[in-house]
Amino acid sequence: MLKTKYIVGIFDIENTSECRITREFLSRSEKKGSIITVGYELPKSYIIYNEKGRTKIYLTQFSVATLQKRLQNGERVENV
Repeated sequence: MLKTKYIVGIFDIENTSECRITREFLSRSEKKGSIITVGYELPKSYIIYNEKGRTKIYLTQFSVATLQKRLQNGERVENV
């Protein structure tokens, strides 16, 4: 479960991975061990999460719209 106050951003993986800078960022994060894959399906989005100076990237099978709805409705972001 993620605490919403530490969510830096939620991004669509297909749209943002077209950018070279984003691909490099995700590649560096993977090499550092900062990427956490949630679920077994292909990821649709990723969440940049920074708590206590530690950045983690959560790859999730949920769309950005689904995650935004959960946040707007005050739901916890569980099983990202």
